[in-house]
Amino acid sequence: MSFNILLAEDDEDIVKLLKLYLENEGFVTFRAKDGVDAGEIFDKEKIDLALVDIMMPRMNGYELTKYIRQKSNIPIIILSAAQLDSDKILGLNLGADDYMVKPFNPLELIARINANLRRFYKFGNAQDEDTGKIKSMDYGNVLHKVVELFVKRISTVKSEAE
Repeated sequence: MSFNILLAEDDEDIVKLLKLYLENEGFVTFRAKDGVDAGEIFDKEKIDLALVDIMMPRMNGYELTKYIRQKSNIPIIILSAAQLDSDKILGLNLGADDYMVKPFNPLELIARINANLRRFYKFGNAQDEDTGKIKSMDYGNVLHKVVELFVKRISTVKSEAE
C-alpha cells in the first residue's frame, strides 16, 4: 500500500532531501511551501501523514497542525529548528504525534513515519469513516480481558502456594 505524505516545508534543500528519502521508500509526496497551501492540499487529497515545519510563511506549522487536527486524526510529525522544550510541548499539545528537531537524521525520520503509520493503520485510527468524527474507544473488552488475566494469575499463584 502506498501512503500519501503531506510535506509542509519552505526550505528547498530540506524538501529535496525528504522527497529523495520518502519516494525511495515508496511514499507519494505532496509538497507545500507554506501553511495555507498545505491546508488546501490537505483538503483536496487523501493524506495519510503530515510532516510540518513550524516556521513557514502565511500560516505557521502550529496553526496548520490545529487545522489538520480539526478535520482528521492522521499522524502529524513536526520538523523544526525550534528546539526549546516549550516549542516541543506546544506542538505536541496542539495535536502533533511526534516532534523532530532540525538538523535530523533522515533514516530516523523514515523510521518514525513508518512507526506512526503502522500504529495508525494497523491498530485503528479511531475515526468513523462515515461521519469523520473521532470514535470513543470501547474499553469494555479490554477491561474484561485484563480482569480475566488477573483472575487467572491469582488462581495460578494460589495453586502454587498450596
